[in-house]
Amino acid sequence: MGQRIHFVVDPQGWCCMGLIIFVWLYNTIFIPKVILFPHYEEGNISVVAVLCYYFCSLFCIASLFRASVADPGKLPENPKIPITEREYWELCNKCNMMRPKRSHHCSRCGHCVRRMDHHCPWINNCVGEDNHWLFLQLCFYTQILSSYTLILDFCHCYYFLPLKKENWDVFVFRHELALLRISAFMGLIILGGISRLFYTQLMGIFT
Repeated sequence: MGQRIHFVVDPQGWCCMGLIIFVWLYNTIFIPKVILFPHYEEGNISVVAVLCYYFCSLFCIASLFRASVADPGKLPENPKIPITEREYWELCNKCNMMRPKRSHHCSRCGHCVRRMDHHCPWINNCVGEDNHWLFLQLCFYTQILSSYTLILDFCHCYYFLPLKKENWDVFVFRHELALLRISAFMGLIILGGISRLFYTQLMGIFT
C-alpha cells in the first residue's frame, strides 16, 4: 500500500531539515574524499568499505525524505465512523472534528493525527500511525551512518597506515584535521541524540 504525500509548510521545520541535510552532505562529500578514496587507492581498505558507506548514506537520506513527506495519519474532514466504533471516537476541542481515541491535535500542522507520537521538527512532520515505522527506519540508518563515520575518523587517525601520496594543494588535505574534528563532533552529537530517541521509541512500542 502506497503512502500518501503530506507536506508541512513550516519555516522552522525547513531550517531543521536543512541542518540535517547539511550534516549529511558534509560527511558524504568529505569522508570519502579524506579517508575512503585515498586509503582505497593505497590498498588499506577494500572497495566493499567504500560501497557500504555510500549505501548507508543513501538509505539514510532516502528514509529522511520518506519520513518527511509521508502522511502520518491525518484525519479527513468528514471521517466515516463505523457504527461499532462510535463509542471509541471523541470530539477534538481545537478543530471540532470527530477523531478516534489515542489521536492528538498537532498545533503546528493544524490537524488531528491518528496515534500521534510527537511532531518532529527534524523531519518537518508529525510522527503518527502511518509513518512511525519510517521514522524508526530513519533513526536506525542514522545510527549506522554516524557510527560508521566515527569509526572511519578513529581508524584514519589511529589505525590506518599513514598515506604515502597526498596532494597538499587540495583544500581537504590542507585542512584535514579540522574537517575530521568537525565530522567527529557532529557524529557524536547525532549518534547520542538519535540513539536516545530510538531507545525511547522502542521502549514505547514494547510497553
